[in-house]
Order: sequence, then structure tokens, then C-alpha cells
Amino acid sequence: MWAGVELREIRTFLTLADELHFGRTADRLGITPSRVSQTIRLLEARVGARLVDRTSRSVRLTPVGEQFQLDARPAYEQLRRAYDAARETATGVAGTLRLGMYTPIAGGPHLGEIVKTFHKRHAACRVQLIDTGFARDQLDWLHHDDVDMLAMRLPLDDPALEIGPILSSEERVLLVANENPLAGRASISYEELAGYSIPYNATLPPELMDAMSPPRTPSGLPLRRVEVNSPNEALMRVSTGEIVHPTVRSFLEHLPDRAVTAVPISDLPPSQTALVWLKRNHSAKIEAIVRAAIDVLQLAEAAPRPAAGQSAVKPSYTTL
Repeated sequence: MWAGVELREIRTFLTLADELHFGRTADRLGITPSRVSQTIRLLEARVGARLVDRTSRSVRLTPVGEQFQLDARPAYEQLRRAYDAARETATGVAGTLRLGMYTPIAGGPHLGEIVKTFHKRHAACRVQLIDTGFARDQLDWLHHDDVDMLAMRLPLDDPALEIGPILSSEERVLLVANENPLAGRASISYEELAGYSIPYNATLPPELMDAMSPPRTPSGLPLRRVEVNSPNEALMRVSTGEIVHPTVRSFLEHLPDRAVTAVPISDLPPSQTALVWLKRNHSAKIEAIVRAAIDVLQLAEAAPRPAAGQSAVKPSYTTL
């Protein structure tokens, strides 16, 4: 029966193994849930065993399905990489490069110029910018092949990731409501946040959240974390005095709010963003946009320095 197996059947099964939900699998593949179910049943008939147990409330892999997933995924990924390599050899840098970010701030001040430079050099390839939002784990977008790259804030500890050019490096500020006593200060220390509430989002890697919004002051005093679902929600809660928000100055450039003041934080290091991708997914398209980013950022570095308090970009990635 192996001769009759189609690659789309393997892809459908592996996607369902990730999602464990027929509707989400259908959304990722751009087909209907009934088509997903039909494809899985056909694959099960070819294998000769059930791969998935379905109920009205849950989907889970059978023992045979679990083993099939472990065995099939590396082979599928190898085939996909072989296809991508052959296509890039034949066509050069072509198609679409999907670049995701959960907020425009992550792209830094020069992302637009990076994309323009890439398009000028590689007319057959377009960059598609994708809003990853806060609905799911940010790195899942990479691991599930829903984007090719992310513009992400650092640090990131996942060993599967390649960290590329540094897109931005900004001083840390605290967003507070104008009525907050801290609003009139020239600067503050993080120690002074003891007793305040700060935002938190579980879709961001914990090491990133701990760096952006440390859960304790330098002396060990705790801060209360409040779950927020978007940058806009964080800003609204700051404006009402419910929370304060350790972030970067460009936050208010993208989401201005007259009811909120940014106060520099004197004892937190600058926060950086970078291009990030999976090491196993290296491709000519990724290499090309990395090269465009390096060139644009080096030109920006050579330009006159910004005034105090403005964003600065310091490229640190020089070679693939």
C-alpha cells in the first residue's frame, strides 16, 4: 500500500498530531474539517490501523499513531527541505517569505527599509508580514511552520533557534498613568516598583517575560503579574492605574496615549529585538533577508547618532 500513499496525507496527519483538533488542522491547511477527516480515514485504511481516537470532545493519537508520528515527521521534514533546496536552486530566491511579529515594535525602526531592500534585490520573492498576536505561543508559529521567521524580543533560550541581526536596542521605560506619583520623575529604579502590578502574557517565552518584566525587585520584593491579551489592553490598564508597564520608549510611538507617561528605568539593561528562525529551516530566502538586514543596519549605524532618549540600532550579526 505504500505506493498509494500521498504526501498530503502525511502532512494532514502530522498537522492533526500537532493540533489535536480537526477545525484548527483544517484552518492551517486551508481545507475543510470533513476533508481532514476523510484524509485521515484513508491513511488509516492504508496503514491498517487507527491512528487517531476521536470523540465529540477530544482527539488523541493511538499508540500506533504516536509511533507513526515519531517515525514520519523527520522523513517529512527532510523531504520538504530537499524540495525547498531544489526549488531555490532552480529559481533563486523566489516565492514568499513569511515574517511574523506580535507587535510592530519588534521589527525595529528599520524593518521597512530592510523589506524594501530585499524586494529590490529579489523581485521574485515577497515578504509577507504576519501579525502573530497573543493567541498562541510565539515560537509555535515557527515550530508549526506557520512563519519562516519571527522578529522577536530577546532573550530566547530555545536551542533550536538561530538568532540573527539585532533589529533594535532601546532603553527601558516604565509606562504609568499621568496621575501616578512616579510620572513626574526624571528616572526611577526597578526597586521602586515593589507593590505595583505589571503585565504578563503566557504566549511569550518565560525568559523573555522575566527580562522585560522581572517578577521581583533587585532586593527580592515581589511584583504582582496580571495577564493581558494584547499591547492595547496593557496600555488601557496602565491608563486607568491598574498596572504599570516596564517596556521600551517606542511602545508609545506605536500606541500613543495622552493619559500615560514614560519614565526611564535606570537599572534595567537595554532591550533588544532580532530576526529569529529555526536552525533546521535555513534557506536561501532567509539568508537573503538576513543579508539585507545587515546591510541596512550597518548603514544606519554609520549615520549620525540619534538624540538622547531615541531608539538606537546596533547590528551584531555579520555572517551566516
